[in-house]
Amino acid sequence: MLLNAEVAGTLQPGAVPFKPAQTFARGDLLVKIDDRQTRLNLNSMFSDLLTALATVLPEIKVDFPDEYQEWQDYFNSCQFNMKIAPLPETSNPKIKLFLSRFNVYKLYFSVRNLEILLDKHNFYAPFDGSIVSANLRVGSSVRVGTLLGEIINLEQMEVAMPVEANDIRWIDRQQLITFSSSEIPGQWAGSITRIGSNIDTRTQTVQIYVSMDNGPGAELFSGTFLEARIPGHRIDNAYAVPPRAIYEDKYVYLITDGKLERKPVTIARREPDQVIVDDGIKNGDTLVVEIMQGVAPGMPASPRTMPTENRGY
Repeated sequence: MLLNAEVAGTLQPGAVPFKPAQTFARGDLLVKIDDRQTRLNLNSMFSDLLTALATVLPEIKVDFPDEYQEWQDYFNSCQFNMKIAPLPETSNPKIKLFLSRFNVYKLYFSVRNLEILLDKHNFYAPFDGSIVSANLRVGSSVRVGTLLGEIINLEQMEVAMPVEANDIRWIDRQQLITFSSSEIPGQWAGSITRIGSNIDTRTQTVQIYVSMDNGPGAELFSGTFLEARIPGHRIDNAYAVPPRAIYEDKYVYLITDGKLERKPVTIARREPDQVIVDDGIKNGDTLVVEIMQGVAPGMPASPRTMPTENRGY
């Protein structure tokens, strides 16, 4: 997260040293910009508003005694160096006319505008995090738009992962994704927050973004390379067969009663070393997994069991 100045002035220290690698807690004042001029302008405008209210109060008391006390209480509640409260609501057009004639509305919104401007002099931490870079030192002059530094969120970290476009539909978004690192001990878990809507034309992948907590002892640093284990949707009554057992992308050969039988199958998913078939074969079928040429259905055949270590899938 980049910190850019929206006001001009002199950079002043906050509650924590504004230096790289400095950690901070949510709500800490990271840095501030001298606000004396803005505060004085605010107080001056606030004084004008009080003057306008003091002028209009007698008018309201004479013409609208039932609503006078509400406006008098509002006037009494107005204090310097405190946020101004919203003006009392009224549906009476004559009271609105009085307020407009004495510029109460205009002065009120001017005060609110200066309050917002005053808030922009202070940078409070929106999360627990760390300072990545500090471009200016305390005492430096700041202009509108000046980049003060960069901070990162250590409460909630996000991982961006490229996933093949064909695999997106298989991701089970309801389950957690687990992460591990070859450089940092430990495991982490996170949930998918969003999935990109465009494909990288070079890699034909789609970016998915996973949010994970980085609690005490996690020791996960920004920029770490992680290995992810992504849960997929379950396919019931499916079988994994070697790619060489599939012919013409839709057939397999079975051995039934000592003869070859060509059986159409439905392929649910293809992987580099196996094909998931969810229809066409069942438990107990004898599947031919060796590549065959010059064969036809009905030819005599006998099964030969292949050792597990030689199956290659």
